[in-house]
Amino acid sequence: MPKRLPCGSEQWWVLLAELAVWDLGGFTVTVHRCLQVSLLEQKTRVAKIQEYLYRHVASSSIPKPLHCLALRLAQEHSTNVGARHQLPAPERVPALVDPELYHFVLASDNVLAAAVVAASLVANALRPGSVVLHVITDRKTYAPMQAWFSLHPLAPAVVEVKALHHFDWFTRGRVPVLEAMEKDRAARSHFRGGSSAIVENVSEKPIVVAAKLQALNPKYHSLFPSLNKVVFLDDDVVVQADLSPLWDIDLRGKVNGAVETCRGADKFVMSKRLKHYLNFSHPLISKNFHPDECAWAYGMNVFDLEAWRKTNISLAYYHWLQKVRLIAFHGHVHVIDPYWHMLGLGYQENTTVEDAEKAAVIHFNGRAKPWLDIAFSEIRHLWAKYLSLSDKFIRACNIRA
Repeated sequence: MPKRLPCGSEQWWVLLAELAVWDLGGFTVTVHRCLQVSLLEQKTRVAKIQEYLYRHVASSSIPKPLHCLALRLAQEHSTNVGARHQLPAPERVPALVDPELYHFVLASDNVLAAAVVAASLVANALRPGSVVLHVITDRKTYAPMQAWFSLHPLAPAVVEVKALHHFDWFTRGRVPVLEAMEKDRAARSHFRGGSSAIVENVSEKPIVVAAKLQALNPKYHSLFPSLNKVVFLDDDVVVQADLSPLWDIDLRGKVNGAVETCRGADKFVMSKRLKHYLNFSHPLISKNFHPDECAWAYGMNVFDLEAWRKTNISLAYYHWLQKVRLIAFHGHVHVIDPYWHMLGLGYQENTTVEDAEKAAVIHFNGRAKPWLDIAFSEIRHLWAKYLSLSDKFIRACNIRA
C-alpha cells in the first residue's frame, strides 16, 4: 500500500506538480481540500506568532497605570515632606547591620511590584519586627520608591531605600562586592551638615542624636558589612509564608541556596538544564560544564555572605542574564527544597491555585506579569490581594486587582 503523504509537505507538492498534467477527476477535490487545510495551518501559525509578539510588546512596555503611579509619587516626593522621610528612621539605622535580624534584598524599578513583595513579606512574617528589607532601585525611580515606602510604612519591619547612584561599587565590577560596599563614599554626607549639625539640634532626644551620629559611619550604608546571610527576592514574587527558617538552612560552605529547575511535576517549567542556556559548541563551555547538569532558579535565593567573601564573585553577576549567573555561581550552589520557590506563574496556565497556595514563595517569572492585562486571571489574585485598592495613589491611577 503506498505511503500516504501529509497535505502541505514537500513531497506532497512535488507529487501534485507531477500529476498536474493529468486529468484525474476527483483528485482535484482532494487537492482543493488539502489546499484549504494548508492555508488554515498557515493562518494559525501566523496568528500564533502575532500572539507571541503582542505578549512580548505588552510585557516589555510600561503600562499606563504604572507610569501614572511613578509620576504621582514623584510629584508627591517633591511637594510633601512626609514623602521624603529618612528610610529607615535614624533610631532604626543600626538594624541595617544587625546580624541577628532577617535581611532581605529587593532590586526593582517597579514601585507597584516592590510594594507587593514588601507587603507580602511582612504580612507573612511570624516576627515582622525582625525583618529588614533593603530596596535598591535606579536613579529615576528613587523618588517614587522613597515616597511610597515613606507614606506606606511597614512597621515594625525596617525598610531601607537606596538607589544605585548612592553606591560606587556597582560600576566597578572588578572590585569584590564586599570591599566595594565598604568604600561607599556617598554615605559620609548622608546627613547634611555632618556631625556638628546633628549635635547642635537641641530638640532631638539623646538616643536619636546617638543613632544619627552612628549612622554617619559608612558601614551603616553598606548592604552587607557584618551580615552572615541574606535572602534576595525578585520583584515579581509573592511571599506566602514565614521565611525565617531559611536562616536555619546549612548551605554547607556554598554561596547560593537555590531551587533546581530540572525536576518537578511541571515539565514545561521544571525541565531546564545547562544545555538550555549555555552554548556547548564553545570549547570553554564544553570543557567546564556538563549539558545535563541542573540549572537553578533565580528570584528567591539564600546567600551565605561568609562563603561569598571568600570568592571573587561580584554582586553585579547576580543581576545579569541567567546564563551569566549560571557560570558565575557554578560550583557555589546548594540545592534547597522546592517548597521555598515555585516558578512559572507568568509562563503558562497549567499551574493550579491549590498548588500555588502551598509554596512559600511564588514567582511570576515569564511575560504574564500579574500587574499586566495579559496576566493569568486564575492566579492573579494571589498577587493582587496585597494591593490596597482604597489607597489614593492606586485609585487615582486606576490600578485594578
